Amino acid sequence: MRLLYSFCLLFLIVLNSEAQNHPATANYDLKKKRLLIQTCSIYLYNSNQGSIDADSSVVLTCKAYKLPVSLAYDEGFNDGSYLIGNDLIERGNIDAAKKLFLKSKNVDKVKLALQLGNYYLFQPFTKPDDLKNANFYITEALKISNQLKIQKWQHQSLMLQGKFYFQVNNYPESKKCFLQVVNECRKQNDKTVLADALLNQATYQYDLDPEKEKILKEAEVLYKALGFEEKVIETKTKLGTIYFWHGKINDAKKILYQNIAAMRKIGFKQQQFGETTIAYIEAIQFNLKAALYYAQKSVETMESTKDYTFADIFYMRLGLVYLQMGHTDEAIKMAEKSIKYGQNVYSSGSWYKSFITATASMSMKGKNKEAIEYMNSITSNYPPPNDIDNMLMNFAYANCYWRIKNYGTAEKYFIKSGEAADRLDSPQTYRDVCNTYASIALFYANRNNLQKTKLYVDKIEAISKKYSKNYNSEALQMSLYKIDSLNGDFKAALVHHKLYKKLSDSLLDYSKNKQIEELKIQYETENKEQKIKQLDKETNLQEAALKKSKLLNTLSIWSLILLLLTVVLLYNRYRLKQKSNAELALKEKEINLKNINLRHLLDEKEWLLKEIHHRVKNNLQTVISLLNSQSAYLDNDMALSAIKNSQHRIHSMSLIHQKLYNSENISTINMPNYIRELVEYLRESFSLGQRIRFELKIDPLELDVAQAVPLGLILNESITNSIKYAFPDNQTGMIYITLEATSEEKYLLTIADNGVGFDANMSFTKINSFGLSLIKGLSDDLDAVFSMENNNGTILKIEFLKEFPINEKRR
Repeated sequence: MRLLYSFCLLFLIVLNSEAQNHPATANYDLKKKRLLIQTCSIYLYNSNQGSIDADSSVVLTCKAYKLPVSLAYDEGFNDGSYLIGNDLIERGNIDAAKKLFLKSKNVDKVKLALQLGNYYLFQPFTKPDDLKNANFYITEALKISNQLKIQKWQHQSLMLQGKFYFQVNNYPESKKCFLQVVNECRKQNDKTVLADALLNQATYQYDLDPEKEKILKEAEVLYKALGFEEKVIETKTKLGTIYFWHGKINDAKKILYQNIAAMRKIGFKQQQFGETTIAYIEAIQFNLKAALYYAQKSVETMESTKDYTFADIFYMRLGLVYLQMGHTDEAIKMAEKSIKYGQNVYSSGSWYKSFITATASMSMKGKNKEAIEYMNSITSNYPPPNDIDNMLMNFAYANCYWRIKNYGTAEKYFIKSGEAADRLDSPQTYRDVCNTYASIALFYANRNNLQKTKLYVDKIEAISKKYSKNYNSEALQMSLYKIDSLNGDFKAALVHHKLYKKLSDSLLDYSKNKQIEELKIQYETENKEQKIKQLDKETNLQEAALKKSKLLNTLSIWSLILLLLTVVLLYNRYRLKQKSNAELALKEKEINLKNINLRHLLDEKEWLLKEIHHRVKNNLQTVISLLNSQSAYLDNDMALSAIKNSQHRIHSMSLIHQKLYNSENISTINMPNYIRELVEYLRESFSLGQRIRFELKIDPLELDVAQAVPLGLILNESITNSIKYAFPDNQTGMIYITLEATSEEKYLLTIADNGVGFDANMSFTKINSFGLSLIKGLSDDLDAVFSMENNNGTILKIEFLKEFPINEKRR
């Protein structure tokens, strides 16, 4: 803990001495820099599980990314333009800033008072003198702003006072300050000011306050309406934190997915903090395949953007997932990388856990004595800095001694680990504490010590009840099984043993699952592509060398001919020509071998693409089957209809992947064959017989799969609508489908019927709102011109370009 505190204080002292920008923020405006501070500091605070405070997390972030700490707190009065005294405070020249304050007047004096109040209030591990100075300048800001009667500065001063009361644990007064600002902003009807006031109000409320979630949601709605994308992401991040610590894990995960998509949209690169959090959530939900994917994705994002700030986090998380899946070698490699970056670059406080990962991996491989020696060297050089790392280190010692059957020493370390766990009392440490208690309970259960087993099981139950959470693990279920068995309650024991086997088998399957190799292939694809490019370069160099060799051989032959012309002209020419031909044949053989290898690589790549299409088709067919099975349990007509429509849409996509798999050409779709098969499928699905007939006029076109998929969905949607609504009361009729080239650059898709048409007086947006929205959205994806008209029935026309454009939006 002292080491981490020292880092925080050091960061604060040297923060303003570094003028150079961090490469990761070089192209960021003020909004993105503030979003980076919020995103990173919130993650650091949560991942350190209470071992550092929120202000220290901000300082760590700002130091690492070379940003002023003031950016985290001065948004209300710092818009990036000149701010009096800001340069002095950033350089740490507080005495000069104080002298400037005494000389300043009116609004400038308010601005400088707010900055000085911020500076003193948000010092890491704030001291009484800091709070005294903060209170003085905040009071001055309030007094001057009230004299000036400028509402903006009155609000900023009042909100800073609310933050002050929160820091000194005067929660009722803090709420009163923020509520006053919010109520006055509502009267102004200024959405921007109100949204900022609400976000501040929610930020400085305890996570357990039931109003916090409601306030954040209101702020989110306002920021969305204003188009403030960075503030929407910040608000959702804080909302996701509440969901996570209140046990609404899936809601928190949903927000993380949404935020990552929003970050991509605005060009915010640090998506790895969200990806590693998803990996953690998936892991605790035993979705290990998804956990591995997102842990690898976070490392890939970090490496592709070359932002290795706090790299120890992402390597640590990937190592833990590998360990959970039983892949000990990979876990050790990632742990070593985490330790390296944590010690030599920037430490997030997470790298110490990688020592535990490495130790557990060695223990799982049966190298328990080596693991104990490794821990001895660690603890002598790096003692555990806080209670949670102390708990984990003693836990690791205990497990190693348990596995070598040194039960006395194992119990000693288990007791130490349990004592450290008893000192941890927060939602952030809940799961690690429960894991420790469960393992200690299992240790005593295996020793047939019923009393101590029940003691630690009861501790899990008590802490779960306190935080309204549910905990489950192999160790807990086996401990409960042992307790019930020793008590003679064999029925309950059987239930717990089944739950234990279910968890155990799930993890065992993952450790053997070959799908991990597929994920590794996906993760290493970029490296393979680089190797292919390197082979191409080597081939070009070899061809150049061959040409050079031919030239040298020719010069040699002529030199010999000239030297020996008078003596052995005919004989030497024959011999030299024979030698040259042999060399050329050898070189040609080498070139042919290279070409064969390149052809093999190309064939293998095409086979892999076809296999992907085959698997996608199979997966889509599985989804159709699952929807079909689900429909058997539904009696709601609307739900059944929605499932049926979804099956048709999925089939239209599945058909494309089937054709790509079966076709020699894996990049384009033969549209006449595809449309005929899609129409035949829909005819059979609706059991039309001869009641509705189809007339197809399809030019022999080959379209890219990126065009064929939306066209297939449009056809499915249009034909389905005609079948359902164009011929009521079992009327007969015709559906006409035409796909033709209207010019060298454009194609026209027409779907028409001779049915009842649609009501021309009805609002265009109300006609089959979902289906029509889907068609229009797909038309937009194609950059197509969409039209709909009544002419003896309904006619839909989609006109699109021959070449599929790739614009910024689609990219």
